[in-house]
Amino acid sequence: MEYTPETREQLILCCECGTAIPPNPANMCVNCVRSIVDITEGIPKHATIHWCKNCERYLQPPATWMTCDLESRELLALCLKKLKGLTKVRLIDAGFIWTEPHSRRIKVKLTIQKEVFAATILQQAFEVEFVVSSMMCPDCTRVMAQNMWKAMVQVRQKVDHQRTFFYLEQLILKHNAHSDTINIKEVKGGLDFHFAQRAHAIKMMEFLGSLVPTRSKSSEQLISSDTHSGTSNYKFTYSVEIIPICKDDLVVMPKKMANALGQIAPLALCTRVGNSVHIIDVKTLQTAEVSGLTYWRQENIRSIGGRRDLKQFYVMDVDPIGPRSGRFVLADITIQRMADVGRNDDVIIVRSHLGGILKIGDAVLGYDLLTANINEDSYDKLNPDDIPSVILVKKTYPEGRRKRKPRNWRLKSLNKDDGELAPKKQDQEKLEVDFEAFLRDLEEDPELRSGVNLYKDTGAVANPAGAMEGDMDSDNDDDEENELPEVPLEELLDDLKLDDASEDEDDVRMDM
Repeated sequence: MEYTPETREQLILCCECGTAIPPNPANMCVNCVRSIVDITEGIPKHATIHWCKNCERYLQPPATWMTCDLESRELLALCLKKLKGLTKVRLIDAGFIWTEPHSRRIKVKLTIQKEVFAATILQQAFEVEFVVSSMMCPDCTRVMAQNMWKAMVQVRQKVDHQRTFFYLEQLILKHNAHSDTINIKEVKGGLDFHFAQRAHAIKMMEFLGSLVPTRSKSSEQLISSDTHSGTSNYKFTYSVEIIPICKDDLVVMPKKMANALGQIAPLALCTRVGNSVHIIDVKTLQTAEVSGLTYWRQENIRSIGGRRDLKQFYVMDVDPIGPRSGRFVLADITIQRMADVGRNDDVIIVRSHLGGILKIGDAVLGYDLLTANINEDSYDKLNPDDIPSVILVKKTYPEGRRKRKPRNWRLKSLNKDDGELAPKKQDQEKLEVDFEAFLRDLEEDPELRSGVNLYKDTGAVANPAGAMEGDMDSDNDDDEENELPEVPLEELLDDLKLDDASEDEDDVRMDM
């Protein structure tokens, strides 16, 4: 049997307390080393971090405000940057110690290492307490204080309705283009957007220019200047004017301009407004696009008729004659003024682009040029033989049936400041009419609806059974022909309710 000697670890006595310890270069135990040397010396055990209670961001010196969640990596990095002595030691571990969220205290446990003697490394863990101090950031200060905006965008349109702004409001909400605004003020003829930074105002101008044809002007106002450093403080104002032509408007232009647009007729109908104006010749289905640059260069394309000038007609006969362009079909349509139905036999035969939409017995809206009083030089220069008696615009539906059928969808609205604008009763009624027209446009036009977020209205009440029975009795003969346009359920979004103030948009009903 082979003998194996047992090896024992050699021990020495600590030179301070006499405790038996394994040999080390310091010849001291850990407790004695810690009592003599404190490697946490120079690292503050208490510190303060600043937090804005409005936007819930933390200050990262010298002037950066950042959003951090509690016990997140970003907040831990921010806390460690507040401790200056960490550069002299080696950080091994760092983590949060749980505290009550309302205590305004953040505790961090750190583990560090440092060489204290020759070839002797000491490791130690300790806690650092941070006091969260409330402080308002510069952005929130500007919001709270009056007239503290840096740049303003004034959006205007020289028309007698607000449908364009209803549509723009929905596009702004969909693309979250209002996230950088500090205030939105509703004024007569448009909206004012206030921003804390000039770059945000320029971004809003570019966004509006991508949606509709616009032109803009800028101005600046000197607020203060420092002659010693050569710095100045300005306020910037940008005026944005939207082209004064809307969907379903009747436009007229000089013969020279019509020839430049592809020999289109000088009298045309606007079918859509995007980043350019789309017009159509109702007698030939020829279309053209008018860019903002083309319009603002000469400004000789005039709108001579709007929604408020439309008259109602009764369709007596529809005779398609063949040409088709998209959803438009050229047809000869026999109509009669709604006021003359049952009183006389005065009928009008017009050529229209609505041959694929209208049927016998429908009601249609159009411009009655026989009775219209139009004061426009370009219109007066037209050959009377080229001016149609009536220009049909769109199909309309019974008003009574619209009112009886509730909508199962709704829109959202921007949180606007009315300011000094106190609308009169007449103006409020006019606004409601424009808004109802916008809602109907969304129901009737899928292309217009595609750019807007529609939300399910969970509070919508179904039609009473009696009302529906009465509706069926009154329209029993032409129920199929007078089907009201509806928004498909698959196009509606589920509303998400948030308590954050920045997402506090009001529910609304709107048009263009």
